[in-house]
Amino acid sequence: MLPRARFVVLISADGEWQAVLHHTLPSIQHPTPYGNWLSQNIDHFSVIFMHAGWGKVSTAGACQFAIDTFQPQLMVNLGTCGGLEGLAELGEILCVSETAFYDIFEGMADYAQAIEFYSSKADLSWLPEDLPEHTHRARLVSADQDIQPEAYERLTQEFGAVAADWESGAFAWVAKRNGIPWLILRGVSDLVSPIKAETAGNLSLWQARTDQIMEDLLNQLPWYLFRFAEQHSS
Repeated sequence: MLPRARFVVLISADGEWQAVLHHTLPSIQHPTPYGNWLSQNIDHFSVIFMHAGWGKVSTAGACQFAIDTFQPQLMVNLGTCGGLEGLAELGEILCVSETAFYDIFEGMADYAQAIEFYSSKADLSWLPEDLPEHTHRARLVSADQDIQPEAYERLTQEFGAVAADWESGAFAWVAKRNGIPWLILRGVSDLVSPIKAETAGNLSLWQARTDQIMEDLLNQLPWYLFRFAEQHSS
């Protein structure tokens, strides 16, 4: 029987998972249909980390698997995101207040209704107004694609986003459907302008920045777990 866990942290991309392994040095990992999981003590909290894989499909499946298996009180997603130049800064951490998908194109019915159906708002009432340094609340949008420069205007004006990734929308939606509180923390690893995406064709640049971002996220994580535990003592 697999253990129950108060806190489950999903990690998406392979590079993000490798960074977690680098900084936690687990003695053992356990397999799932999606990726390995491991248990770590973070301060005095026992936390399960699980590799979910990249993209909305694997994230949705892994999130449901983790909820059914570990029965957490809080689902957490840590990872990277692409920032929209002028609205996000390299290395800053986004505490996600709302998610949406920007790769939905509804041709038979109400497009806005389709977007709204897959949007999710986080209940962050358990957090104080002041967050850790270089962290702020933001709306993050997701799609099964890297941000394209030609999408810059649509993402900023239609969606009000400051950054985008592949997985957060699916993670938040599944957690919401299960009635499980969720927390997404994403570090800005690269910037996209209306004319250029700096990591396009440059995977090594993203990899070089990801290790530091994941280290920063792991260092911040206890602060959030402690505040959740304070507000949910039972």
